[in-house]
Amino acid sequence: MQARVASMEDMKEPRQAAQGRLFPTGMLKLFLGFLLLGVGLSAAGMYMARHTLAAAAPALFRPCLGTSSPPASSSDLETLDRWTRPPARARHAMADDELLWRASFAPRVRAYPFPRVPKLAFMFLTRGPLPLAPLWERFFRGHEGRYSVYVHALPSYRGNYTSDSVFYQRDVASKVTEWGQMSMCDAERRLLANALLDISNEWFVLVSESCIPIFDFNTTYEYFQNSSQSFVMVFDDPGPYGRGRYNYNMTPEVELTQWRKGSQWFEVDRELAIEIIRDTRYYPKFKEFCRPHCYVDEHYFPTMLMIEAPQSLANRSITWVDWSRGGAHPATFGRRDITEEFLKRVQTGRTCLYNNQNTTTCFLFARKFAPSALEPLLALAPTVLGYG
Repeated sequence: MQARVASMEDMKEPRQAAQGRLFPTGMLKLFLGFLLLGVGLSAAGMYMARHTLAAAAPALFRPCLGTSSPPASSSDLETLDRWTRPPARARHAMADDELLWRASFAPRVRAYPFPRVPKLAFMFLTRGPLPLAPLWERFFRGHEGRYSVYVHALPSYRGNYTSDSVFYQRDVASKVTEWGQMSMCDAERRLLANALLDISNEWFVLVSESCIPIFDFNTTYEYFQNSSQSFVMVFDDPGPYGRGRYNYNMTPEVELTQWRKGSQWFEVDRELAIEIIRDTRYYPKFKEFCRPHCYVDEHYFPTMLMIEAPQSLANRSITWVDWSRGGAHPATFGRRDITEEFLKRVQTGRTCLYNNQNTTTCFLFARKFAPSALEPLLALAPTVLGYG
């Protein structure tokens, strides 16, 4: 019996061994089945998510999703065109935080892989109409493709320009601004951000409705193109209207020795424009502690740029004004003030540094000019100003 039992046990061992060999094979097949199912579901999910996101994404961002690629026969430049073509209109539906985020995008490779003509972006900060618009129209005439125009006016204002005007559909989504308040700097940052959406804009000039160009377009363009610095007025005023406006709550971001003052009207290159609109370090301090009687628009940009990029600044403005009459505002010039002698004095009436060399061409724009100055300015523009 023991032998019989032993033989029965011996007979069971091969069967159990066979079952042991079959068991892993079955599990392997089951595992592979689940794996294939998972891969299939993942692929389907990615496909659906990709196309759902593409449908919801703004057209501006769709190229980076890779869903609206052109036919195989299209050239690379046609693909890049979706990124490089500026918006047809200046107005859009982005909120300020969305706009600043989008405008802060900057290529890390500075060699552009497409034909790029650097443009001058003229940013008009105004309450409403542009009474000197006909003079600017003459200044821009014949230079299409080398400039862009942006207008920040009161939200309730709509410019009545014809479709052939350089100001047609160039008003940006705006908000109410107040002199000396942070809302003024917000408007300037809003203008810069809108202008940065056009990848071809290289130089950014802030002007007002009372500004005029005092040289022809080519002279103006070459002045910025050949300059090694941007034109932001920055100086240290030890008196009550300079350091006297400093608030010690600005520390540690801004120390008293770093506090600067300057003109509101500036020109910056693309690199500094991005520096201004992406700032989150100094903006909260100025908004909270540079309040009434501080006049934040005279201090925020000069101080911030002097700390972050002092070597990039020429420390002067390229917009001429006359403070000789005294008061809180510069002199305003009307019809009777506009003579050939007056304009030539504005053009070459002082000496300054340009690329570390002395020059008498220190200003490219001038203010403040009343609407009544338009007619004599148009008459003298061809002979004195060089355009028209």
